[in-house]
Amino acid sequence: MQDLLKSLEKLQNTEIANIIDSRINEFECFQSASIDEIFKEMCFCIMTANCGADKCIEVHEKIGNEFLYLSSEELTSKFREYGYRYPNVRSQYILEARTCKEALAEKLNSCIEPNELRDWIVKNIKGLGYKESSHFLRNIGWKDYAIVDFHIIDILVSNGIIEKPKTLTKNKYLEIEKKLQQIGRVLDLNMAQLDLYLWYLETGKVLK
Repeated sequence: MQDLLKSLEKLQNTEIANIIDSRINEFECFQSASIDEIFKEMCFCIMTANCGADKCIEVHEKIGNEFLYLSSEELTSKFREYGYRYPNVRSQYILEARTCKEALAEKLNSCIEPNELRDWIVKNIKGLGYKESSHFLRNIGWKDYAIVDFHIIDILVSNGIIEKPKTLTKNKYLEIEKKLQQIGRVLDLNMAQLDLYLWYLETGKVLK
């Protein structure tokens, strides 16, 4: 773990820290955004499961406000037109998620405990597991969830912090999240910041 900590500490003293701080500020702006803007960000996170972030960002930006009103068939057609990998199933997920928009707004504006909020999303929004739900909440300004994707798993495995899981069950996800929280405490980083540092360390990019 010490090598990883040293690499992350070094990054905290570079221009990357300013880029990451700027991205975190962008996420925080969603705290005052409309439910439609928040829903569109949810659509992005539904899209990202098993699909490259760069392509999802490209397609998501092209569709934009149309996520709010296209039919399943129309959205599927758009996905195909723009070369998105899962046009059928993800358009269905997004249409189903649209019906939960008002319930989501109520939950986000309530005093619900953070982990309960994530559990609610996993239970009620098809296409969002723990990773995608954490991603969504991070992208709309929540800072305490770890996004345990294969990039993060690979860097933890290569540094001897975890063994590579055969499957990422809920319990395994939460177990890895605790490891990341430990790293965050050492570096005085919240999970939103730590994820962006680790992603940069693994990919050389700061995305969303």
